[in-house]
Amino acid sequence: MKNVINQLCQLQDLILARDEHRLTGDGAHLARLNESIESMASTLPADVRAFYNRLMTRDHVVISPIHKGNCSVCGMHLPISQVQSVRQGKAIQYCPGCARILYEDLNAPQWVGTAPARGEPRKNGISRFSAESLMVPDMVATCAADAIEILASKMESAGFISNYDTLIGSALERESMLSTAMDFGLAFPHVRGVEGGSLTIACGVSKEPFTWDSEGTQTNIVFLITIPAAVSAFYMRLISGLTESFLKEANRKALIEAETPQALWKALTKATRTTIK
Repeated sequence: MKNVINQLCQLQDLILARDEHRLTGDGAHLARLNESIESMASTLPADVRAFYNRLMTRDHVVISPIHKGNCSVCGMHLPISQVQSVRQGKAIQYCPGCARILYEDLNAPQWVGTAPARGEPRKNGISRFSAESLMVPDMVATCAADAIEILASKMESAGFISNYDTLIGSALERESMLSTAMDFGLAFPHVRGVEGGSLTIACGVSKEPFTWDSEGTQTNIVFLITIPAAVSAFYMRLISGLTESFLKEANRKALIEAETPQALWKALTKATRTTIK
């Protein structure tokens, strides 16, 4: 049954990659993604495939990791016996709260940032998801792997995530599925299932464009994003907001010209003040 869970995780990654491509891509890869999704879904056991299809009509997030005994999507606290059954992997387990299929990945990177103190003013805009300490205005990279490693290391050293090497591997695995590079030198590598806190963004800017993928896409502004399962839908709106902001040449220029983390943070905050709430 663990093989089925792994297959479901891969299938969900493909489905969410297709959703992202519909939002930000030119549609060139939709046929390939649809073919891969249909092929993988057809090999699921009949009962699992039927349940998966029912869940898909409601939400494209059909499988949820367990974090500290809770379903990461709906927050339902699970009985200890069910958590143990998930770990044993002898049968498919469903969340009693949201009906999603449950799994546990003990090797996944974890969010370890500090939660807001009680009474602390609510953050607004991009500051809800990032910070000056996650800015890299002088990123030196020659490929996607370089950029992802630099930004993942920054996330760990700034105290936001653990297991940055696992984060790197997951981000590169996602890139192998479909490049997250876009027009205008933008790239949005990301990793889902980083539980324990909020969605987190690190931003790196290379003064000189570099080749991101096998198609030769040139990139110099990179946003590495970690995404808890519960906010997968919100992530789409965030990408839409970032894309809207940096379709504007003046906003891209402001990022590239920033020389310090403080200046990059100021430019990012200004560029997204109306697109990210």
